[in-house]
Amino acid sequence: MTNDIQQAISLLQNAKHICILTGAGISAESGIPTLRDKQTGLWENYRAEDLASIDAFERDPKMVWSWYQWRRNLVKDKQPNPAHHALATLQKWAETQGKTLSLITQNVDDLHEQAGSQVTHLHGHLWKNKCSQCETAYQGEINYDQDTLINCPECDAYIRPDIVWFGEMLPAGAWQYAEQASADCDVFISIGTSSLVYPAAGLSQLAKSRGAKLIEINLHPTQNPLIDVVLAGKAGEVLPNLSAALL
Repeated sequence: MTNDIQQAISLLQNAKHICILTGAGISAESGIPTLRDKQTGLWENYRAEDLASIDAFERDPKMVWSWYQWRRNLVKDKQPNPAHHALATLQKWAETQGKTLSLITQNVDDLHEQAGSQVTHLHGHLWKNKCSQCETAYQGEINYDQDTLINCPECDAYIRPDIVWFGEMLPAGAWQYAEQASADCDVFISIGTSSLVYPAAGLSQLAKSRGAKLIEINLHPTQNPLIDVVLAGKAGEVLPNLSAALL
């Protein structure tokens, strides 16, 4: 067992409040492409930034809806990987130890939920939809094999994915929870995130400013000077080892 792993174990054993932020890297290990990956197939000539925005939806709602239907079909059969399962195990371990473990994700898939975790989504949810005007949650059934636009039963505007697009504010409740969890934690762990996308990237800085120790788990570490412990490698390999050592 390396010194870094031993140090991480010690920090988690002594912590009362743990906050974990996951990013695209953890889902990539389940085969889910990131927004930074080049688009493929019919969408290879488009950038994600040109599709995931309110301007794009207002300009061409059919095109944006079609892209999200395509993305949903890309991920619908994907399964949680060992990292997702290890985080669910850690959450249960924390509860038995009288600790709190707040899990926050920048991902829009439901792999954390499939693994059994309770998680807060900062950037919305791929499998939820809302009205583009009145923002009423859409509860009707959706055939993900079709790209026909759907009208809101309340105001007749088009239904859109309940996802935070470029230029939009994060959901207030989710962000307040994330800020509070980061401010209160003794240990903050970032997993599979570049720490480049704000405001989420500021959560580790907030935690550090309140005295928390920072642990980073990344295949390609960010070289962030604030990090106390770096565990370089795939989350699906590092996290099971970490959880096994704590149980």
